[in-house]
Amino acid sequence: MTLPLYLGLPMWANQDWLGSFYPRHAKTELLSDYATVFSSVEGNTTFYSGIPKQATVAAWASQAPSHFRFCFKLPASVTHDQRLTRLEEAWAFLAALAPLHDRLGPTMVQLPRDFGPQELPQLEALLAAWPRHLPCAVEVRHPDFFLKGTAETALNRLLITYSANRVMLDVRPVFSTPANGHIGLAHAQQEKPKLPLHVLSTAKYPVIRFIGHIDKTINKDYFSAWKARLKLWISQGKTPFLFVHTADNRESPEMARLLYNALATEAQLPPLNRFPGEKQSQLF
Repeated sequence: MTLPLYLGLPMWANQDWLGSFYPRHAKTELLSDYATVFSSVEGNTTFYSGIPKQATVAAWASQAPSHFRFCFKLPASVTHDQRLTRLEEAWAFLAALAPLHDRLGPTMVQLPRDFGPQELPQLEALLAAWPRHLPCAVEVRHPDFFLKGTAETALNRLLITYSANRVMLDVRPVFSTPANGHIGLAHAQQEKPKLPLHVLSTAKYPVIRFIGHIDKTINKDYFSAWKARLKLWISQGKTPFLFVHTADNRESPEMARLLYNALATEAQLPPLNRFPGEKQSQLF
């Protein structure tokens, strides 16, 4: 079953969500509860930990319903350490995910900030050999790819040629004000690249990573224009993936619900289920 839009967070396990999104004494295996509300998730853990163990993949497969989509990140050892010069680990990574191939959204290739135009041949080698039945998305962070010049044109043509999606990282909310002593906001401003937002869809699955502020009003203002664009893509038969972050991710479930509800009215999307923690609170 394909949904008109997939909504998710940067992870499904966060201790800060116990007692709010999850019940206060939730079990350690949280994915099945998470998937009752959200239809996708960023698999950031694989960026750091590499190829997951067979037992881990089997556990994920047993907890995720058929409509759910994982958007794992290619390991940093492939993208950052080897800079796409040796691809054996990339193919081993995709092979390890075989039990989840029917539930994979775009696997994200997050490239280093200094991965520039001169290295596009390495990216093309990856995309040319990428399995056609598995969607892929590429996130670039080199400034040259945001100047609307020859480098960005070459990148976009490459992505279109191989039906790869360009990840749109929207950091405007988190950089809209000074941190003013807020630790989470300061950390997000240090961690995220301050790059312009270029809104374009190069393939069937547009991927938006919306990095929110601690102020909900600021997030709603910046998300306003996304509603029309997402509605347009859905009407064109595309399937967007929207991932919602907040500065420290403590409020990301609630922020995702707020933004989704604002979109659902215009795009005629089904309502989100209640959070698992809210369901339990009704029992007492």
